[in-house]
This record gives sequence, structure tokens and C-alpha cells, in this order.
Amino acid sequence: MTPTAPPAAGSGHLVLLGRFACRVGDDEVRLSPTLERVLAFLALARRRVRRQELAATLWPGHTGREGLTRLRTVLWKVPDAVRGALVSVDAASVGLHPDAVVDLYALDGDTAAAADADLLPRGELLPGWSEGWVLVERERHRQLQLHALEDRSAACVREGRYAEALRFALAAVAQEPLRESARRRLVEVHLAEGDAAAALGEYEAFRRLLDAELGLPPTAALRELVRPLLAVD
Repeated sequence: MTPTAPPAAGSGHLVLLGRFACRVGDDEVRLSPTLERVLAFLALARRRVRRQELAATLWPGHTGREGLTRLRTVLWKVPDAVRGALVSVDAASVGLHPDAVVDLYALDGDTAAAADADLLPRGELLPGWSEGWVLVERERHRQLQLHALEDRSAACVREGRYAEALRFALAAVAQEPLRESARRRLVEVHLAEGDAAAALGEYEAFRRLLDAELGLPPTAALRELVRPLLAVD
């Protein structure tokens, strides 16, 4: 009888940020590259996927029947521990086990309420993978994380938690140095702390970078933040 719950050895955990890794309980499990892509696709889909869709995506150069045959072979070879902890299969569809943990999901839903540790960058989504379905999700994750970092920095400023606000703002700037909203959060942290020199320094550094890279000035909104600190505007 096919098991419907994780084995006693532990639940399944997929790591997609910084690298691909599969863990069952405390043990990391090595998988074939094809099975890695099956699990990654299911994780990024965030739903059960019909077998035809999964086969057509992973083997686009093959006929429907050939793709389904390849998929059946891959699923047949799934290690027992991984099958029980991570994979849910029926005659028509494939999905992740409902108890499987995926590191990427920390940013789903209300990002501002996510745990602080989950917001800090842990690497690019599936680095080195070039499939279209990965590229779309990689950009989605990048944008979500940038917004989450900026929102958390602003919330920490309102709460007077300046060290944490600085940490989130710096993380956002490191991910996207030309993103003005991230730099603005950093300037706001310094202003809230009363550190005018640091605020002006960040503004000037960003102004020079923006001019060198894009030939553009900062927006009026950012200039307004530091206007009282500028001798000449």
C-alpha cells in the first residue's frame, strides 16, 4: 500500500535558495538531476500539477506519450524515503507532500509579517538553472524579497529598532544598488538615528552611482529627504 504520510525518519525539506538540496529528517539526500527538476517545478508551481503539464514542461522536445513515459520512469525511481516525505502521486497528477517544507515559501503571503530571519537574503533562487519557469520565479522572488526588506526596515524605524532597520535596508541595497526605494530606506534610518553625516553620505554615494551608471539624478522625493542637509540644492 502506498504510504500517505511522511515516514518516521522525518519530514521532507527542499532548499531552493543558494543551491538545490533535499533533506529527509536530518539527512541530505542526493537525487538525479531530472528528479531535482521535478521537485523544483512542483515547489515553484505551489499546487498539484497534471502529469501532462509536468511532462511537457520538462521534456518539451518529446511527444506527449514519450514525455509521460519519461515522467513515469522518474517517479518509479524516487527513493522510498523521498517518496514518503516529499512526493504525492496519483493517476492524474503529481504534487509535493502537504507536509513538505520549502525554504522559498517564507516570503509567500503577508511578507511584512514574515519572521525577520526569513527575510534576510539566503542566495539566488536555483543559481545556474536557466529554464524559463525558473527565471520567472527567480525574478518574482527577488522583487518580493526587496519589498519585504524595505517594508521591514520602515517598520523597525517606526518601532525605534534602528539596528535592525539598518540591517534590512543594507540587505536591500546590497541586492539592488540602483534601486532608489532601498537607498531611501537607508537614508531614513540614518536620519531617524540623528546621524546626518551618514544620511548625507549615502545620498551622495547614490547620486554619484546613479549618474555614472544611468546618467540620471535622484528623484525629488529622495532629494527632499536630505534637503536640510545640503548646503546647495
